[in-house]
Amino acid sequence: MPGYLDQYGAGEERRNRTIARLIIGTLTVVIVTAVGWYLFANHRQDSQVKAFVAAIRTGNYPEAYKAWGCTAEKPCRTYSLKAMMEDWGPGKSGPDPSVFGIVNTESCNNGVLFSVTVNSTRTETLWVDKREDGLGFAPYPVCPNKNPFAIMLDRTIGQLKKPLLR
Repeated sequence: MPGYLDQYGAGEERRNRTIARLIIGTLTVVIVTAVGWYLFANHRQDSQVKAFVAAIRTGNYPEAYKAWGCTAEKPCRTYSLKAMMEDWGPGKSGPDPSVFGIVNTESCNNGVLFSVTVNSTRTETLWVDKREDGLGFAPYPVCPNKNPFAIMLDRTIGQLKKPLLR
């Protein structure tokens, strides 16, 4: 025959388990959301540079020039199609298909810096402005005035971006 105090505290244990599960579930959702946001925050800019790299790889230079934000009908004032062909076309300093690609990406103030390996001797840093989505050469090799926490994130969690860049 069960005693009067045999069930004492059973409801409290159940409530504690429920609260613990809610806290763990909430933390998991917050962490997964934060990591997902960090990995995909610059998706539009990543896509633009990937389109540029893909067009150069296939030799579709007008399409690459379009990814740069210019067309043959409406060329950029500071970067003509001829200049782009000199920088990215076939030749000694042109892209080597075996190594040509995005190596690293770093969010910086109002834009995104992309490190692109062109060939065994040449690496370029490209810049995509977040407001205008204009692709161009980076105004600086590394992001100036970046806070130490953001640098730490790029060096740790940023490594998870590497497979997404291919």
